[in-house]
Amino acid sequence: MTTSTQRATARTWWALPFLLLPALLTSMDISVLFVASPAISEALAPTATQWLWMMDVYGFVMAGLMITMGSLGDRIGRRRLLLIGAVLFGTASTVIAFATTPEMLIAARALLGVGAATLAPSTLSLIRGMFLDAGQRRAAVGAWTVAFTGGAVAGPIVGGVLLEHFWWGSVFLINIPVMVLLLATVPFLIEESRDPNPGSFDLISAVLSLIAILALVFAVKHFVEYGVDAMSISALVIGALFLALFARRQNRLEHPLIDLALLRNTAFSAAAGSNAAVSFAAAGLGLLTFTFLQTVHGLGPLAAALWALPTFVGTLLGATAGALLAARIRPSVLLAIGLFVGAAGFLVVAMTQPSSPLLMFVGGYTVLTFGIGVVGTLANSLILATAPPGRAGAAAGISETGSELGAALGIATLGTVATAVYRSGMDSTAAAGTPAAETVTSAVALAQEGSDFRELAFIAYTDSIGAASTVGAAILIGLGIFAAIALRSVTTDQLDGVEHED
Repeated sequence: MTTSTQRATARTWWALPFLLLPALLTSMDISVLFVASPAISEALAPTATQWLWMMDVYGFVMAGLMITMGSLGDRIGRRRLLLIGAVLFGTASTVIAFATTPEMLIAARALLGVGAATLAPSTLSLIRGMFLDAGQRRAAVGAWTVAFTGGAVAGPIVGGVLLEHFWWGSVFLINIPVMVLLLATVPFLIEESRDPNPGSFDLISAVLSLIAILALVFAVKHFVEYGVDAMSISALVIGALFLALFARRQNRLEHPLIDLALLRNTAFSAAAGSNAAVSFAAAGLGLLTFTFLQTVHGLGPLAAALWALPTFVGTLLGATAGALLAARIRPSVLLAIGLFVGAAGFLVVAMTQPSSPLLMFVGGYTVLTFGIGVVGTLANSLILATAPPGRAGAAAGISETGSELGAALGIATLGTVATAVYRSGMDSTAAAGTPAAETVTSAVALAQEGSDFRELAFIAYTDSIGAASTVGAAILIGLGIFAAIALRSVTTDQLDGVEHED
């Protein structure tokens, strides 16, 4: 074990924004479609099934390929993989912007997911090689955390502004100049890095991991849409089977796609689990927030997005605090504090009523994102510090796959809780069993403004958010206790001095 005191140069810091931009865009392109959905539906007239695939295929492909692409970057070079991803992401964005059929848009969104799965782990693993000093690396990872998590908030804001003036395709065209900028600057600003002893790339392992993750993500998403049925159970069994086959193969290979010893490292697994937890929180509440702002409080899409802007600031402040405090507070304590702060934000949201000031809801949500910023920065720093430098891409891929699965579970769990509570609240009305009792959006569309039924729907939906937030708080508290115990033997000095031989 060696300790590096090499500090980043001015050129390295100048290069950092070029790694933050793709992290921002890959996250932003998940949420930007929400704002553009009415215009796309009007222009392309997709069926319900086609629309579901438009929404889901990007996340499916991105989650399924994260580990594979991270490991591939370790072998062929992370900068090279980043540039390949820029070409794929820019090409797919162009096709989406000018798509004339639902099928064309779905195929292009799948290609966009391939590009995103290539870009995201490349950016984080390159940061590992560029910033060898622990303090500087935490600052860089904090900036990356703000970009990656903030993209989900920035998506509706940017989309809302563009749709005020341009057609729906413009929300994807903005990706193209950024990708061109990457292709023009990255070869001159960022040095190549790779595993010096990578071994051969195992295609069978890549296929096994892809099938396993796609099946698991599909099972979660199908469960939230249709509940427990033969399809969701079958997908879950298939995912678990292929995951077991993947793990068995990794243990037998001399050069596995991922080193399962990473997962047996307590610090790494606790950090990856915490990353999944904050994705769970952000995606789960984010799913409910914009509906709450636009129905219960009657805001338009752009106004709702602007009201959500403080949550981005919360992430920024949390990431900054996490980077500054990591050198002074033990990882077990700081990670637990971040998760507990996030839980406190959930509890403030849970206390919100339809008549409560909107600042109360946004304030609680911002406290949640502050905790997310603290946890995300420390967790990613732990992941990069505890993984061997040669395995940085694979480690980043594992972490971000966990984040995607956490987001899927957040949407499924909190969305299911919210739906059940809303329907229960509406069952006592004469409209029970009608479309208006199924969703608050339907209730607003069918009920007259100021009517008792409309107000009852607002109360039921607010109660549903409260129940979902209470569940979210309980989960974060439980994980906070787990992190405090799992990381109790990891000290700040050990974390700052971690270096590995490949």
